[in-house]
Amino acid sequence: MSVHATRPASEDATLSEYTASGGDWDDIAAEAERVGEERIVVNMGPVHPSTHGVLRLILDIEGETVKEIRVGTGYLHTGIEKNMEFRTWTQGVTFCTRMDYVAPLHNELGYVLAVEKLLGITDEIPERAQVIRVMMSELNRIASHLVAIGTGGNEMGGTTVMTIGFRGREEILRIFERITGLRMNHAYFRPGGVAQDLPPGTTEYIRELLPKVRRDIGELHDLLAANPIFKLRMQKVGYISIAGALALSLTGPCLRAAGLPLDMRKLQPYCGYETYEFDVPTRTYSDPYNRTMVRFDECYQSLRIVMQCLDRLEASEGEPIMVADKKIAWPAQLSIGSDGQGNSLSHIKQIMSESMESLIHHFKIVTEGFRVPAGQAYSLTEHAKGVMGVHAVSDGGNRPYRVHFRDPSYANLQSSAMMVEGGMVADIVVTMASLDPVLGGVDR
Repeated sequence: MSVHATRPASEDATLSEYTASGGDWDDIAAEAERVGEERIVVNMGPVHPSTHGVLRLILDIEGETVKEIRVGTGYLHTGIEKNMEFRTWTQGVTFCTRMDYVAPLHNELGYVLAVEKLLGITDEIPERAQVIRVMMSELNRIASHLVAIGTGGNEMGGTTVMTIGFRGREEILRIFERITGLRMNHAYFRPGGVAQDLPPGTTEYIRELLPKVRRDIGELHDLLAANPIFKLRMQKVGYISIAGALALSLTGPCLRAAGLPLDMRKLQPYCGYETYEFDVPTRTYSDPYNRTMVRFDECYQSLRIVMQCLDRLEASEGEPIMVADKKIAWPAQLSIGSDGQGNSLSHIKQIMSESMESLIHHFKIVTEGFRVPAGQAYSLTEHAKGVMGVHAVSDGGNRPYRVHFRDPSYANLQSSAMMVEGGMVADIVVTMASLDPVLGGVDR
């Protein structure tokens, strides 16, 4: 942490600058007291203040009061959007899943929906694939919220809050690993459907684990909701009104905490969300406390949706999970064998010893991919952090001409100044934790 103090130029045009550096706030406070009423600029970062990535906050402070805050991004830049222009449309999923790494499946979903719009196959996606997408997205929403609540508590010294949150998330990551082979960065959603069907016994496995997830959510809620220390720390700070939130493009739990039930799953349903029963939780005052409570409520609503998905998946056992058009469909048989240890032996036997045509098709669809008609499409989904927009442009080739993501974390950071200016330095971390930005999505 560093401090710069600047005295405005006097009549003789002299300018003085004071610098102090060190990790201890006492040093900063001593320097602030030494320079008196002069302007203090504090670099908060680039570090990790409840931001799930590297963020720099430049603070103008007067004593303990924040007069101005500027957000400096770019420290975690990966070039994901640019890299996608040099890969096939299917390979693009492997890149975008790594943006918001706390909610990777939400990144994938927005992207594949945009590609499917370009291909004109939105209505051809098998029902079972859509149900799997909904179930995985809602499980990921819960996992993301548990990270937001847990790390926010940890930043205030409540390590138990984080350990309980991560314990619940761990059950969900076990489900993801069973279905996709990976705990994070799955590349499981593909244009046309999903990479592979659920392994045998998966619905029963999920039903076994969900009570543990519900238990941990409930334990966290009991620990925090009426906790006087938690409420004193979280209430009446970092506030933003509905008008301010809308003016600054704030979406997700932070906006719903202000009282507006803006949710793309209800307003512009996708993947069949209009057929599920669930509510959109809201509060009436968007401060860190109510944003946390909205996330708790959303976890329970997501559990409602997941249970409906399990019923549908058990009823649709054996149905296709990829679009019928073989010029687009990823060969799901490639994904995993019955022993869970690699490719399907029957598929390998067919393409290697029985059908030259199958081998050629397999080779071309995996290495070259498919061509997408020239045009552009935009998809909107309800990411765990807010509204995710994906603008995909094709020039008629087998790879994107351009893909741009309206990542909710990036848009939500615009509201940080309205929330913290005029408040205390100590409330910045609380407010940033309640915004829940993930810098992999911000610096994509």
